[in-house]
Amino acid sequence: MASAEPEITPNTLHTEEEKNDAVGQEIVSPDDYIKHPLQNRWALWFFKNDKSKTWQANLRLISKFDTVEDFWALYNHIQLSSNLMSGCDYSLFKDGIEPMWEDERNKKGGRWLITLSKQQRRADLDRFWLETLLCLVGEAFDDHSDDVCGAVVNIRTKGDKIAIWTTDYENKDAVVHIGRVYKARLGVPPNIIIGYQSHADTATKSGSTTKNKFVV
Repeated sequence: MASAEPEITPNTLHTEEEKNDAVGQEIVSPDDYIKHPLQNRWALWFFKNDKSKTWQANLRLISKFDTVEDFWALYNHIQLSSNLMSGCDYSLFKDGIEPMWEDERNKKGGRWLITLSKQQRRADLDRFWLETLLCLVGEAFDDHSDDVCGAVVNIRTKGDKIAIWTTDYENKDAVVHIGRVYKARLGVPPNIIIGYQSHADTATKSGSTTKNKFVV
C-alpha cells in the first residue's frame, strides 16, 4: 500500500530571498525611523529691516520643531548667519515666547551678549551661532535651562551680536550659571569678559552702551 504524499500548502514554501527579507526586517532598529524628541518645542524667527514696515511686520516666523532631526533639517536649509544682509536677525525662542522685550516671559529678563568685530564674521559668527543653538535645544544649562527664553543673532554693519535671553535678571544664580556655561561652550578665553544686561536698562539707555548687571 503506497503511503500518502504529505499535503503541501503555499504557506510552507519559502524561498531563500523571502527568508533573508524576513531576517532583515527583524534587525531594523527603531532608531532608524523614530525621531528623537527635544525637551522643548522651539520656534525660529527671521527679522528683515524694511523701513517701510513696522517692527512687528518685519518679524516673521519661519518654522517650529521639537525633534533633533527636525532641528537639523531646518538648520541645513536656511542661510548661514554670515550670509544675511545687514539689519537682519535670526531668533530661536521656546514656543509661546516671542523674541521681543514686551513678551511676558521677557519683561523682567535680560541677555548675555557676545559682540563680534567685522573681522570675526568670517571666523567665528556661524560657529558661535550654531553652538548657541545647540546650547538651547540641548538644554545645556542644567537645572537653570528653564530660565532660558531664547537667543538672537543680529547682523550689523558695525559688528554682529549674539545673545542668550533669560527670563529674570534678578535670579542671579541662574543668570551667572548660564553665563559661565555659555562662555565655556563658545570657547571664549578666560581673559575676555562677557556681560549680562537687563532689557529694561537696554531700553532706557541714554548712551551707546548699557551697564552690565553681571560679568563672567
